[in-house]
Amino acid sequence: MNLASTVLEIVAPVFLLAAIGFAWVKAGFEYRVEFVTRLAMTLSVPCLIFVALMRADIEPAALTALSIASVVAYGALTLVVAGVLAVTGLSQRTYQAPLIFGNTGNLGLPLALFAFGNEGLSLAVVVFAIMAVWSFTYGIWIVSGGGSVTKALKEPLVWGTVLGGIFLWQDWQTPVFLTNTLELIGQMAIPLMLITLGVAVARLSPGNLAMAVVMSVAKLALCVAIAWGVGRLFSLGDTAFAVLVLQVATPVAVTSYLLAEKYGADSQAVAGLVVVSTLLSVAAIPLLLALLI
Repeated sequence: MNLASTVLEIVAPVFLLAAIGFAWVKAGFEYRVEFVTRLAMTLSVPCLIFVALMRADIEPAALTALSIASVVAYGALTLVVAGVLAVTGLSQRTYQAPLIFGNTGNLGLPLALFAFGNEGLSLAVVVFAIMAVWSFTYGIWIVSGGGSVTKALKEPLVWGTVLGGIFLWQDWQTPVFLTNTLELIGQMAIPLMLITLGVAVARLSPGNLAMAVVMSVAKLALCVAIAWGVGRLFSLGDTAFAVLVLQVATPVAVTSYLLAEKYGADSQAVAGLVVVSTLLSVAAIPLLLALLI
């Protein structure tokens, strides 16, 4: 009963905030996803990441191990997904990015915070940042069928991560007034992202639901297996191991749908993956947390 209560306390705020966004749209109220997403990704999330890293109390060796493990996990996942899609003949442009990149921002960060506190959040932003860089380079290159791989250098969250890492490494601190300001801005990120997730899911028109169910289940199993194996391979600490598995196992992000829509991939198929994998996570994430806590 104690474990069940703990898991409920962790996941309930996450899914309730998403449900508020879902209900908001269904009630007919206006919600400008593009504006809120831009506000979150260019301002509040970079501030959240920077402050979390600057204040993180993480041993350099543990931080390095988690960073390398994250790179290996996403690299292995990329190779396996690309291989499976090649064998099955499914579109690489449509399916590869959604099956690799999870919702490590909207879902992963708050889950890590509620489950493991500030230490979990600090570790989660490391995994999130590595995933984001890979997504903004290789991910966009795959979906668009080519193009520049330097887009990540233009993303504020990447610079927030780099600066946060430097401040952590050098044990620097910003002045208190600036830290308080950045912290307030960063506090917007998690509720904004969760409510926006609910709004986006409410507006999606999923296609090919049978395929979406099969692929969502396969993505979850594959991501958990790879992250679990890599975490054990690198002998990560308990919290770092749990955060890595949780982050890699998050459902398909709404940004995958937006990229498919922008670059002419099968956006309806991706919408189906977003909706089904997100609904699947309502049951899967509590079970996964029960194993990790």
